[in-house]
Amino acid sequence: MPAQIGDLPPIGRPANSALLEAGITTLAQVSAYSRRDLLALHGVGPKAVGILAAALAEHGLAFTE
Repeated sequence: MPAQIGDLPPIGRPANSALLEAGITTLAQVSAYSRRDLLALHGVGPKAVGILAAALAEHGLAFTE
């Protein structure tokens, strides 16, 4: 398991695995999901979602709500 996937920030092995299983490898793909959708993935917790939210904001993106 790579420490970092695509342009995603480092969020930890369980969250990386969950995103890969869901086919999510870029911030643009993350922005198509809501926080609730991501939290429903086994291995993705509030800390990972917070890190992803910050990375999305840095790139002018946001979660779907």
